[in-house]
Amino acid sequence: MTREARLSRELRILLCSCRIAALGTVSDSSAPFVSMVPFAVQPTAGYLVIHVSGLAAHTRHMQKRSQVSLLIMQPEAPGVAVHDLPRVTLNGAAILLDPGSDDWRMCRAAYLDRFPEAEPMTGFGDFRFAAIKVNNGRQIAGFGAARDVDAQEIQRVMSLMDCGPS
Repeated sequence: MTREARLSRELRILLCSCRIAALGTVSDSSAPFVSMVPFAVQPTAGYLVIHVSGLAAHTRHMQKRSQVSLLIMQPEAPGVAVHDLPRVTLNGAAILLDPGSDDWRMCRAAYLDRFPEAEPMTGFGDFRFAAIKVNNGRQIAGFGAARDVDAQEIQRVMSLMDCGPS
């Protein structure tokens, strides 16, 4: 069995232990826009999966410009220096999935595995699944432990994941 590198293991743990991300999109006026989104990982296709309403500003932004950024970070905890909090910024392209497509089914299953309580919302007509194909990222695993992460490494880490419900 191949030994998993420390930073790769920490990235996998971070993506499994955190269920929300700050999603950055670009508005019509080219201004950055950040919102909170729950996310899941679809390890086979290597997507981050979000479920978004057509009424949300970030959905309208993604329909016009697919480039997104997600910040996923460990929550603040008593006694832990905020500069040491593990976090990763992932940059990629959002693909709004057609209901019933193979990718939609895979992403829906991954999302509901993590958020089973969201099942009724998947039938709402204005909600869509968005698959985020990650291009690169920047991981901070604590003070002085940082690295750039390419798409291949992120895909490899996600392929090893089985987070399930938290």
